[in-house]
Amino acid sequence: MKPEEKKEFKLIDSTFTPNEANNLLSDLIKSKISYHKLDDFSQHIRFERDSQHSKNRIEQLQATQEELKEFINIAKAKGVNLVIKSNVFIEYTE
Repeated sequence: MKPEEKKEFKLIDSTFTPNEANNLLSDLIKSKISYHKLDDFSQHIRFERDSQHSKNRIEQLQATQEELKEFINIAKAKGVNLVIKSNVFIEYTE
């Protein structure tokens, strides 16, 4: 694969208060859950079948959301901020 067929993007690289981190990460997860709910609905309407992949991802994302809440609540109780870093790797595929 040629180097120009892959790319990395830095999306998040900063320090956040627990409330800011909660808002940022909750919005991200809610957006991903909404995407998968819409995909599942679309598959159901267009092809009369459910998207098992989307159903699985929704469950995984909901579990991640709960873990993040616990982690952020601990940070809040300790009175500390959180460093969040997130990169996205994209490449072409067939």
